[in-house]
Amino acid sequence: MNPTKGKILIIDDNESILLTLKQSLKYEFEEIETVRNPNLIPNLLNEKDWDLILLDMNFKAGVNSGNEGLFWLRKIKESNPEILVILITAYSEVDIAVKGIKEGAYDFITKPWDIDKLIASLHAALKLREAERKVKKLKGFQEVLIENSLNVQNDFLGSSPKMTEVFKTIRKVAATDANILILGENGTGKELVASEIHKFSGRKKELFVSVDLGSINENLFESEMFGHKKGAFTDAQSDRTGRFVAASGGTLFLDEITNLSMNLQSKLLRVLQSREVIPVGSDKALKIDIRLISATNKNPFLLMDQELFREDLLYRLNTIKIEIPPLRERGDDILIIADFYLKRYSKKYNKGEIKISSTGIDALLNHSWPGNVRELKHTIEKAVILAESDILRPEDFRIEIKPNNNWDLGSSNKLADVEKYIVKKVLDKHQGNLTKAAQELNISRTTLYLKIEKHGL
Repeated sequence: MNPTKGKILIIDDNESILLTLKQSLKYEFEEIETVRNPNLIPNLLNEKDWDLILLDMNFKAGVNSGNEGLFWLRKIKESNPEILVILITAYSEVDIAVKGIKEGAYDFITKPWDIDKLIASLHAALKLREAERKVKKLKGFQEVLIENSLNVQNDFLGSSPKMTEVFKTIRKVAATDANILILGENGTGKELVASEIHKFSGRKKELFVSVDLGSINENLFESEMFGHKKGAFTDAQSDRTGRFVAASGGTLFLDEITNLSMNLQSKLLRVLQSREVIPVGSDKALKIDIRLISATNKNPFLLMDQELFREDLLYRLNTIKIEIPPLRERGDDILIIADFYLKRYSKKYNKGEIKISSTGIDALLNHSWPGNVRELKHTIEKAVILAESDILRPEDFRIEIKPNNNWDLGSSNKLADVEKYIVKKVLDKHQGNLTKAAQELNISRTTLYLKIEKHGL
């Protein structure tokens, strides 16, 4: 059995307790050091980056106030707030130990202790310490990435390989005027990507105009997008500038582009080809100069094969394609984003410093996040608002804990699950090359599109 990594320091004036603890723990943990004199603590803190300290509450003979333990607890936390401290106390001193928890101790144990429970507590503490260290490291990497590479806005976060590729693509395409098509599930941050492209483009001093096409009534599309003249229709009591003209010189972002009917797709295509619009009620064309970025949470190529989306429009929109990975595929980005919003909402709602327990971290990492970053953001905000302590646990997030989405063919005998497993495996094998995947599966590309859409791959 490999011992758990971590540096543990045990401080107690009772030599027999030190010997017993060291003997009991030496096979469980990588490094254990013991010391009887608490006055050595300052030097020991300077010599090594301790993960966990087991600290006795009393050192002077006949003194049982626990004040010595509290004194050294404060010194340890002042020196390094990240070190986790577990207090060692007698059963009669539980009240003072609870006071120690309020002053920053991770936990306390009472003499005589159950060694199995103690070992479990130490494992949990070291797991939390490692998680906190990982978050700090990832945040450091994120800050460097943002400062030296993209300087993206604060809530556009991530250092996973897939998001790093997204950042690199933004940097490459921003300086061009190429049309961009952004694909991604709801809540992944498609508008943020579009905004970042605009911010780093030559059009950054002009307007970034965002339009949710899913919310525009088909009968009002031309008025909203192209504008109208006063009196053009019953409610047209004044001239209206359309979104295309408003965005001229800057960037126009069309979200949920696949929601457009075939009729409206034709009108949009005409504008993109002619680079001019004619407001409703006018016979004068207005020249436009826009950088177009579109986005959708659907598969436009599948819709094209089903003759629900115009091929000529799709290829005009799709000079460059950017695919945003769902949050469940971004690993430790979940912790980076959760920590960011935890600090934001703790400050907003005057909650002080709130942390997430190790089991809470597991719950966040194991949740599938169907609503992606948007869901995580709202989950953290609700947890902070309703928090009854400064430690958030799984139940505070009110999410169902599910295993990570690792496929195991033997875990299901359902035909649909088997089909999904096989299609995903072949797609992964060919790194998303649909032509090669379709050939190996001996199906058409259209059939492959349908299966990808069916299984949400």
